[in-house]
Order: sequence, then C-alpha cells, then structure tokens
Amino acid sequence: MTDHPRIPLAGVIGSPVAHSRSPLLFRTWFAEYGIDGFYIPMDVARDDLETVLRTLPKAGFVGTNVTIPHKIRALEIADVISDRAALIGAANTLVFRPDGKIYADNTDGYGFIANLRQNAPNWDPKSGPAAVLGAGGAARAIVASLLESGAPEIRISNRTRARADALRQEFGARLVVYDWVQAGNMLEDATTVVNTTSLGMVGKSEFRVPLDALRPSATCCDLVYTPLKTKFLAEAEDVGCTVVDGLGMLLHQAVPGFERWFGQRPEVTETVRNAVLGA
Repeated sequence: MTDHPRIPLAGVIGSPVAHSRSPLLFRTWFAEYGIDGFYIPMDVARDDLETVLRTLPKAGFVGTNVTIPHKIRALEIADVISDRAALIGAANTLVFRPDGKIYADNTDGYGFIANLRQNAPNWDPKSGPAAVLGAGGAARAIVASLLESGAPEIRISNRTRARADALRQEFGARLVVYDWVQAGNMLEDATTVVNTTSLGMVGKSEFRVPLDALRPSATCCDLVYTPLKTKFLAEAEDVGCTVVDGLGMLLHQAVPGFERWFGQRPEVTETVRNAVLGA
C-alpha cells in the first residue's frame, strides 16, 4: 500500500465567485514553484458560510480567501483575529490552524501598498494629502494602510456621507469628510488619489467625479481592474499623473496567504501579471 502525502488545498469563497482571477494566479504560482496544490473557487451562501468554513479543514484545506459578500461575516466566525483585520473590520485571508482554530487576517491594505511601491516607485505617502473615493470595505483597508504609511491627511467622500463620517469616527482626525457633490474639490493639492468605488467598472455606473483639480505630480490608483485602464486613470494620465491599475493589488494581496498555506513566498512579476491577464 502506497502512502500518498495529503495535497494541500486552498480556495476563494464568495457569491458570485466564478469571475475571480485568483485561481489562475495560484495555478501560475503552483507551476512556477513546483508545488502540488489546488486553489478552488467556491460559491457559498451567507447562511452556509460557517458550516463550510468549519468543514473545509477536514477535507484537507489549509486556508481560504474570502471575498464579497463574506468579508465581515468571516471575521465574526474566526476564532483568532489579527490586529490588522480587527482594525479594518473585515477579513479576506483565513488560515486553518492545526489546533482547529480559524485565524483571520486582512491583506488588502498590504496588497494596495505593495502595488503602489512596485508600479509607482517614486510614490511618497508622506508627501501630501491623500484623497479616497468611497467608504466601503475596500476603503477601510486603504485608509488604514495610508495612515500606517504616514499620510498626513486623508480626504474621503462617499455617495452616502454617513459611511464616510463613520470612518472618520473610527480612524480619527486625520480624516476629513467631503460631501459627494464636492468630491472633485478634495483633489486639490492631493498627492495620492484612490478610487475604491465600483464607478467605472464594466457593467457599473460611469465615473463622473470631476478631475479639474488634479495635480500632475499626483499618484492615482483605481481598485477597479475591469477595464484595466478606467476612465479615471485615462483622464489622470492625460493630466500627467502617475497611474496604477487595480490588478496589482489583487496579485499582491494574495502573497501572504500563499506563503502561509504553501510555505513559499511568491513574487509578483510581469510574467505572473500577463498570465492572469491571459496574455
């Protein structure tokens, strides 16, 4: 009788999740590093989430990513929570520990910063105010990472102002809230501008925030990556800004999870990026 080693499994849980590019990313890394592993997309309803998460380790899963709409619920289910996930209020990376406990972390902020460091090497978060469009779960991770990186002020605007006000209450006085109709004004002298909304995404509403106040010296990042170059980034590029698309954040946020689950810290290279793009 042959004793076969148990192949480690991981995956991404969301609803819907069929559109996720993460399985392609992980397959690319498996091939590059010669790792026997599988990464599986799983469409799970909210009511079934805890049952699924408690069952997966028994099937050989070492962890899972969590995406919309389960990031907040996953944090509630977890037994152990990182400081980063607690601060953001959501989890996107779960580790199934040998002791049976679920460890929750949030690597979205890490992915955001790593993407900017790689694709805008001259970016300095301390050089001036940051402007953040949106106040949802992604914005929470971006705000936390910008504060940690030393941004002196973060201006934030959301279509529903109450959500932006709630972030200011949580993260403190370095956040300044603007009404959505005044969102264009907060770009004046901003050195970092980030769109965390779905505006401009394929199938979503058009991005209409006026960019007249944008400075050519600003670094602009859009978390949307379908299309890869959004209207926001195209207009910012015309102004002379350094622009960074959202695909890099997706790639970089996966690095810590892959390392924890499979014991290898992967690199985000142009080859990996092209593979995920289907190039």
